[in-house]
Amino acid sequence: MVQFSLPANSKVTKGKLFAAPAGAKRIKKFQVYRWNPDTPEVTPKIDTYEVDLDSCGPMVLDGLIKIKGEIDTTLTFRRSCREGVCGSCAMNIDGTNTLACTKAIDDVKGDVVKVYPLPHMPVVKDLVPDLTVAYKQYASIKPWLQSRTPAPAGKERLQSHEQRAELDGLWECVLCFCCTTSCPSYWWNGDKYLGPAVLLQAYRWLADSRDEATSERLDELEDPFKLYRCHTIMNCTKTCPKGLNPAKAIGQIKQMIVSRKHG
Repeated sequence: MVQFSLPANSKVTKGKLFAAPAGAKRIKKFQVYRWNPDTPEVTPKIDTYEVDLDSCGPMVLDGLIKIKGEIDTTLTFRRSCREGVCGSCAMNIDGTNTLACTKAIDDVKGDVVKVYPLPHMPVVKDLVPDLTVAYKQYASIKPWLQSRTPAPAGKERLQSHEQRAELDGLWECVLCFCCTTSCPSYWWNGDKYLGPAVLLQAYRWLADSRDEATSERLDELEDPFKLYRCHTIMNCTKTCPKGLNPAKAIGQIKQMIVSRKHG
C-alpha cells in the first residue's frame, strides 16, 4: 500500500499527552493532528491520546469517538454512517488514506495509530479537510442523467442486465476523495485537474446506457488539464477503501475520446 506524508505545508510540533486511566491494561496510542482556525498563529501540533481498548469499539472511528466523548471534547472530525457508505470520515490513518469507520484498530501494527487529515487539502480544523474545490469539480461534470428522449409513461428507463453491469465498480463510489488526495497529479494541479474521484464519477454517466449526453460530456472532459494530467500513477486505485479502480475508469474515458476521433 502506498504511504503518504503529512498534509501540504504542515509544520507540526509535539502537543499534549493524555494518559490512559490507571489500571488500563490494553492501551493504544492515537497520535492525532490538531489545528485550530481560531488561533491560526499557533503551529499545528500532534496530540497523543492513550486509549483503553477494553472499553472501546474495534474501529479507528470508535477510538476517535471515545477520545472526543471521554478525553478531549475539542477534537474535531467528520463522521456519519459508520458503515463505509457516506465517505465522511475519510482521513489519513497510518500513512494511508482510508475511512476511519472501516479501518480496524488491530490492523494498525505497533502501539501507535497516526491520524491526520486527507493530505494536500486545506484544513478547516483538526481532521476536517476543506472539500469546496472538490465538490465544485464534481458539480462541473453534471452528475445526473441527461436524456432528451421522454421517459416511458408510468415506467422506468429500462436497462438490460448487461447494460446495468457496466455500472458496477462505479456507482459504489462514496466521494470520500481518498483517491483524489492520494494523487500527486492532483497535488500539483488541483485547481485544474479534476482528479480520480470526479473522473470516475464522470465515467459512471458515460457508461450509463440511459444517458444521451455522451458527446457533450466528452467535449467537456477533453482538456489538457481536466483529464490528461492523469499519468496512471495508480495511487488512486491502491488506496480506494471501497476497492474501486479510478485509474481504469480514467483509461476508459481516454479510450472513448480516441474511439470517437477514429471511429
